[in-house]
Amino acid sequence: MKEAASTTNHQGALRADARRNRERILETAVRVFSERGADVPIDTIAKAAGVGSATLYRHFPTREELVEAAYRNELARVCDSAAELLADLAPDRALRLWMDRFIDYLAAKHGMADALRAAVASGADPFAETLDKLGAAIAALLHAGAEAGLLRSDVDPLDVGFSLAGIALVTSAPAQRERAGSLLDLLLDGLRYGTDR
Repeated sequence: MKEAASTTNHQGALRADARRNRERILETAVRVFSERGADVPIDTIAKAAGVGSATLYRHFPTREELVEAAYRNELARVCDSAAELLADLAPDRALRLWMDRFIDYLAAKHGMADALRAAVASGADPFAETLDKLGAAIAALLHAGAEAGLLRSDVDPLDVGFSLAGIALVTSAPAQRERAGSLLDLLLDGLRYGTDR
């Protein structure tokens, strides 16, 4: 019986280790593709992530799968953070912090643009669920804000998403990050317009 428990714990540790490796590979891939471009050798990403090439290929057999998974991981991270922020903060504050995370997500997407284009050219579709997931995250934040009387209730979540994308576009240079914050504050004020707050 002890041996069976030990085997189960060992398998659980391996699964946890594999999850950590996968997460580290995805985070590193975003950074390295952004810094070095779409043609960076996959072995370079493995080395930067602190894993062997075999480990990387076990998780992601092709470059396209790695690019798609890295992008989707960033998307999931920003979308999942909406619920996390709402659990801890007032809805308007949660939305404002989420906006910052969204701008960071778009910067990562922009940095990976060449790698994403190459993945799409090979037949992958990393963007298949993007609008639905982002729309759901923004809708949750807006709904919570409207329920609390802090935000307008008549705003289309995709309009907010497109507004955020516009802000990201005009403030894409690192030197413009402070201006992005000012524009995000202005957008949030517009989302409060007509409420008592």
